Amino acid sequence: MDPIKLRYAKTHEWASIEGNICTVGLTKFAVDLLTDVIYIDMPDVGDPALKGDSFGEIESVKAVSDIYSPVEGEIIEINDKLVSDPSMISKDPYGKGWLVKIKMSGKQNLDHLMTHAAYEKQIASESH
Repeated sequence: MDPIKLRYAKTHEWASIEGNICTVGLTKFAVDLLTDVIYIDMPDVGDPALKGDSFGEIESVKAVSDIYSPVEGEIIEINDKLVSDPSMISKDPYGKGWLVKIKMSGKQNLDHLMTHAAYEKQIASESH
């Protein structure tokens, strides 16, 4: 996926929205901060996804961090490959390293999600 076309949460998740399906992943910035990812705790298909609430955890040699949902809906698919090979998220965070697909409920306002340019400004300020 082209990072410039994605939308971003302040908590470093990216969202790719096609119709009412939102694919969610972690940004390269977040993955690089975590360094060596060793485990990803994924939700179950059918679990609710609540905007701003944690739906899983990512564990690295440095820390354990929550993963937050950028939208409301239901988890309809998880990336099983990350369970067996969590390092894939580091190798390809915007492609094969996606986390979940969420079927969004109703019409949602996505104004809380940043453009690529706005997200770049945020991470530049966090890097100092």
